[in-house]
Amino acid sequence: MQAEKIILGIDPGTSVMGFGIISVHKGKMKLIAIDELVMKKEPNHETKLKRIFDKTLALIDQFHPDEVALEAPFFGKNVQSMLKLGRAQGVAMAASLHRDIPITEYSPKKVKMAITGNGNASKEQVAGMLQNLLAMKEFPTKYLDASDGLAVAVCHSFNLGKPENDKNYTGWASFLKQNPDRIK
Repeated sequence: MQAEKIILGIDPGTSVMGFGIISVHKGKMKLIAIDELVMKKEPNHETKLKRIFDKTLALIDQFHPDEVALEAPFFGKNVQSMLKLGRAQGVAMAASLHRDIPITEYSPKKVKMAITGNGNASKEQVAGMLQNLLAMKEFPTKYLDASDGLAVAVCHSFNLGKPENDKNYTGWASFLKQNPDRIK
């Protein structure tokens, strides 16, 4: 008998971190939670990173996910923005690994492709498809960052058991083994 799997999906950001939590049992997905951590009023980047770490730990402690899926930062033109997004993702990864929860990263294009069949889909298209996939009467958020976090969780559920996920880490040792260039 296939056990239920709880997946926490996170779209890390420095102004808004979106997240969604689903359960998957016998191939059926069920929405558990969807929300955002809004940090626009935080005084500095360091405070935002601490809030991301604390919120990720709180979500793990509350919902006990079996796995965490994260959206990897996309390569943009602004190096400072990319650095800040990478830090936000790293903090969410660190919190997950701190609780020994395996993590997987997915590129934004792969997430959109998994949900809509179009790697260039808009946030609204992704949210609409999620609403259909999870049989939600209406989308329960005013921000689309939450739908991005939920989309990462759903994308991960579609990839369960497939050997070629973007990047999988089962702990610090596997993270370091797959990223030897990050060791100095």
